[in-house]
Amino acid sequence: MSDERAGHVAEHTPSGREEPPDTTRLEQSASTAAYDAESRGGHRGEGGRADRFWSSRRLPALLVALVLLAGLGLLLFDLVSVRLDRPGMAWRRTLVDESATRPLDDVWVLVGAGAAVLLGLWLIVLAVTPGLRGLLAMRRDVPRVRAGLERTAAALVLRDRAMRVAGVQSVRVAVGRRRIRARAQAHFRDLDEVRGDLDTALDDGIRQLGLARQPGLSVHVRRPAKR
Repeated sequence: MSDERAGHVAEHTPSGREEPPDTTRLEQSASTAAYDAESRGGHRGEGGRADRFWSSRRLPALLVALVLLAGLGLLLFDLVSVRLDRPGMAWRRTLVDESATRPLDDVWVLVGAGAAVLLGLWLIVLAVTPGLRGLLAMRRDVPRVRAGLERTAAALVLRDRAMRVAGVQSVRVAVGRRRIRARAQAHFRDLDEVRGDLDTALDDGIRQLGLARQPGLSVHVRRPAKR
């Protein structure tokens, strides 16, 4: 990947002077990033803070709403039937009888209680965790504009920088929320020299990513396996 994909590119005129970047295009890109961030995570981190993006949890909320709607609809239908002097549903009468006669240490009672507890814990975890782990928050240099960077995109940018280091044959970059790990293979030059150049190149690349929280860096260099 070239620098054109990591940021803006200065355009050169025939006279050799450097023209300023297209501000309209940059503003449109910033507006698009802000809209995408707000639509996916809502409004958080106002006042210049760059908190993590929060997932809207549409699918879990839809599933819970559908289950509750179906259950309440059945109960309402059964209640109306009883009020009209019609027999209630057989499954409700069976459920009431089983609930009244089965002991609390029954296997099916324990299984149902365990399933309800697990479902409740899952909903609580969804409610208190932000989600969107693949999206890294960027610094909020412009008020009311939030931007994020995908982990895969950050890994590609850093991998491109690492491949420019002399002696690097191949490299794998894993971007986490708190640490970035790079594993490279060097086919010439001293390993310590390659590791030092990689540290410098990747440190500079991480700073230029503009992340709100600077992740740590771990670099491992080794020789390629002999065939």
